[in-house]
Amino acid sequence: MDHASMHHGDHAAHPVTGMPRTALNALAWSATLHCLTGCAIGEVLGMVIGTALGWDNLATIALAVVLAFLFGYALTMRPLLASGMAFPNAAKLALAADTASITVMEIVDNAIMLVIPGAMDAGLDSLLFWGSLAVALALAAVAALPVNRWLIARGKGHAVVHAHH
Repeated sequence: MDHASMHHGDHAAHPVTGMPRTALNALAWSATLHCLTGCAIGEVLGMVIGTALGWDNLATIALAVVLAFLFGYALTMRPLLASGMAFPNAAKLALAADTASITVMEIVDNAIMLVIPGAMDAGLDSLLFWGSLAVALALAAVAALPVNRWLIARGKGHAVVHAHH
């Protein structure tokens, strides 16, 4: 198969070579912020719903995690679908691009929410709840940045999605 007829998904699997360190860092930061946006929407929504309904910590975290993955994948798929890509292909790309980053963010974010005394039990009108959630999301992004950088440097993660833009 010649290069011109090669499928973009196959092409995107090659490591990124020759990319300056600053460009790689910028792309990794962009990917991290993108994942953080989806995670934050889902995480905040899940925490708000679970807290408002008086759910226990496990149920609230489970909802927040499911919604974080849902919104994270949806934000990645949106431009792909808008460009005319078929849903199954867009879904595969989103899974490849975002799963590791979202997983790291969710582990860090929810672990921090659990270790801050009273954060999960604080009400929606509490600075403790919102401050803890903001700190947890910020630290989750810091934890996911090296993961995204490592993936992009190897032609994986958001490098796969960027090949389709």
